[in-house]
Amino acid sequence: MYFMSHSGFVAAITGIVVACFCDASQAADRPNVLFIAIDDLRTELGCYGLPYVDSPHLDQLAREGTLFNNHFVQVATCGASRYALLTGRSPAESGAVNNAAMYSGSTALTSAEQPGAQSMPELFRRSGYHTTLIGKISHTADGRVYAYDGKGNGADEIPLAWDDKATPLGSWKRGWGVFFAYGNGRHREDGKGHNDLMEFSVENDDDLPDGLMANVAIEKLKGLAKSDKPFFMGLGFFKPHLPFVAPKQDWEAMKNRDIPAPPHPEKVDSPHWHKSGEFYKYESTITKTHPLSPHDTELARKAYLACVRYVDRQVGRVLAGLHEAGVADNTIVVVWGDHGWQLGDSALWAKHTPFERSNHSTLIIRAPGVSRPGQACDALVESIDLYPTLIDLCQPSFQETVHPLNGVSLRPLLDGSADSVKPVAISYWRDSISVRSPTHRLIVTRDKRGRDGHTELYDIRKTPDPIANMANAHADLVSELSAFLPKKR
Repeated sequence: MYFMSHSGFVAAITGIVVACFCDASQAADRPNVLFIAIDDLRTELGCYGLPYVDSPHLDQLAREGTLFNNHFVQVATCGASRYALLTGRSPAESGAVNNAAMYSGSTALTSAEQPGAQSMPELFRRSGYHTTLIGKISHTADGRVYAYDGKGNGADEIPLAWDDKATPLGSWKRGWGVFFAYGNGRHREDGKGHNDLMEFSVENDDDLPDGLMANVAIEKLKGLAKSDKPFFMGLGFFKPHLPFVAPKQDWEAMKNRDIPAPPHPEKVDSPHWHKSGEFYKYESTITKTHPLSPHDTELARKAYLACVRYVDRQVGRVLAGLHEAGVADNTIVVVWGDHGWQLGDSALWAKHTPFERSNHSTLIIRAPGVSRPGQACDALVESIDLYPTLIDLCQPSFQETVHPLNGVSLRPLLDGSADSVKPVAISYWRDSISVRSPTHRLIVTRDKRGRDGHTELYDIRKTPDPIANMANAHADLVSELSAFLPKKR
């Protein structure tokens, strides 16, 4: 089997995104962009072939656009994944692998305008688009730099990107409060000991932050539709991120539902297995044991799906608002999960691994006039591809970027002119790099000197879970896939 090197393939393909410096007065003719990010949303949806999930609105969007079956993020943690998406840069180039990458250390974005854009929304803003932020698009819950406990200066997490930041804080009063919210203004960081794993007590969608954000998005769309400027709206829903909180109706719908157990719930023999600290920090009768019993595993999985049901309904409300505003036919809609999630698979909860389930997430694109309705695409794609894709689709007047974009345009997949755009997808977690081919996942750990060490190889055709490490038995395939690893620094 032969593969072109990853860097060579990217260099060849990125030629389809060419520089175009059009007059700013033409901006009104450009398509709008509604970019919806959903935290912790793995491919646990009806449109991915799971009939026990209630996701009718996302399923309908998939029928109207293109569903990507093999989308992989760059890093299986929120901040670094979003950094790669928003800057279009691979961690191999940026070194950004932690949650604070946007605003701290050598990877931080500067507040001074550069000759080129530092981020995707900044590029669209400098092209005459009105850019609006609602919710979590970068790492912080409302685009302002505050720590979980509220400390910080409130600076823009993505400088020069947004014309307005419109996240409603409701009775939770501050950004991380709305992110870790329970009902009635309570939240994990309010100093009052609220730390329940799940809560399904409120009656209405608007009693929780995601419902409030849907309301604001709908009202914003009404106003933006009347403008002579195109818009770029970043709308970042929080659920199904922990804690599992949704209206009572969503739990009532799921609690007696028959759902499958994890196909491989046993702990795996890998140094990348962890104790699911993010999950176990929340209090519940089920988090007092490790691993969870089969009954408690089912309970936690249903709680996650109740939150999926809730956020799907908010997406549906916003998409209905887009139609009511009269701009659906000229608006590109992207729904993106910032990474996958372990739902008891391999005795793991949450993300933070180089394994398949942590890096595999939802991606749906509806590009009117380009994407083919109802298309399910099996090609390998990465989050860093979305930046060049939106440039290719919208042709914004300003296309200079501070750093070269490392992804490729997915337009050939959307319009059906190509079956693939890259041979592999590459993800990063701490000191490991994983290479995902159409059939296998290679995971290589590097030491501080950049030397390759512990190696794992899994046949994804058999199961997405890391059950049988084939590295020793298939040295030829390990060598072949290792050719795609970035050069050692």
